[in-house]
Amino acid sequence: MSIYFAPAQRLRGRLQPPPDKSISHRAALLAAMHAEPVRIRNYLDAGDTNATLEALGALGVLIQHRPDELLVRGPGLREAAEAHGVIDVANSGTLMRMLPGWLAAQEGRAYTVDGDESIRRRPIDRIAEPLRLMGAHVEAREGRFPPMTLRGARLKAIDYELPVASAQVKSCVLLAALAANGTTRVHEPLPSRDHTERLLRRAGAAVRRTGFTISVDNADELSLESIDIPGDISSAAFPIAAGVLVRGSRLLIEGVGVNRTRTGFIEILRRMGAIVEGDLEPPAGADDDASAEEPVAELDIAYGPLIATEVAPEEVPLAIDELPLVALVGCFAEGDTIVRGAAELRLKEIDRIAGVVSGLRGLGAEIEEAEDGFVVHGDPAGLRGGVIDARGDHRLAMLGAVAGLASREGVEVEGMEVAAVSYPGFVEDVERLAA
Repeated sequence: MSIYFAPAQRLRGRLQPPPDKSISHRAALLAAMHAEPVRIRNYLDAGDTNATLEALGALGVLIQHRPDELLVRGPGLREAAEAHGVIDVANSGTLMRMLPGWLAAQEGRAYTVDGDESIRRRPIDRIAEPLRLMGAHVEAREGRFPPMTLRGARLKAIDYELPVASAQVKSCVLLAALAANGTTRVHEPLPSRDHTERLLRRAGAAVRRTGFTISVDNADELSLESIDIPGDISSAAFPIAAGVLVRGSRLLIEGVGVNRTRTGFIEILRRMGAIVEGDLEPPAGADDDASAEEPVAELDIAYGPLIATEVAPEEVPLAIDELPLVALVGCFAEGDTIVRGAAELRLKEIDRIAGVVSGLRGLGAEIEEAEDGFVVHGDPAGLRGGVIDARGDHRLAMLGAVAGLASREGVEVEGMEVAAVSYPGFVEDVERLAA
């Protein structure tokens, strides 16, 4: 489906972003690991997160859809059913990497996990290695690609050093650690999003952070009655970028999560001179255990002139999903915007470095591809416009829409329907703000 996004005169209004996708995945999975029912309010109804519910159903989890909430009745930490056939994660990389952490603890039961063509191109050796070290038997195509087959075992605690900062890999190990004997420690090279740790802490698990090390003790059970999911800062990033780029704009983003491990894009925008007002969660100290609750805020957005910036490698994990938008915003800034240390973008739904560089260049941007990022030669006059192919990537589709709103001639986005993976009402929200 192709949709043309015309240049906007201005954007005005209030917006409640969709529920957080990352937290929705984790909430459903953590609820399934409980032996007592758990209520989840404001769960994201989208392609990726619904794949999580389908996969949990295949493992014997009962999910009741009620008005405004889900009621999840799971089997507990160690009693997941053996699935009849392959567990399909569809296009969800988060589920592909996190679900095996729970399955590895199902002693003596075997599971095969697979997904679509995009998933089959995304390596899983980063989760296979720690799970093998903990005692699970893991097999993968060519040793590193889905489908993955694993047999659960009596797991042992490990000290594991992540090769790159990855919240998904970290979460996989932390979930497996709940059933491992002793204390498991995961060492991050840089902090990554910490939703799993917060949920585990709320559920009564012994989770501690010391510097870049997270430790989890063996647990008999989890205990959590309900989970409330805030608005998704990564989805909100697209209307935020549009508000920053389109002249005369003024937006209020309501009820959005401002977890300090997710607000890197806001900090980058502010450094570029963007007007983004609102209280963010303060940065963590060296040994600061985050609150178990997810912080929520309102953000006030307005148009203003921009200057270029450089994104350092240590900032990348805190803005990984929004880095394509940094490239777009850089197109309108005075000077050269540089992103380095973001090679992880090449392992997303598509190679996002190549996709973003090619897509923006087709709209008139001066942008160069690097092995681990890109360099944007900005021009306050902005982009010409044209056509961009979403390539099956929801974030590239929404990037094209924002580019169209801010461009001189508009942008036609081919494959716009893929935005529903994370933001089902995106087109309608954009049209309302531009009306």
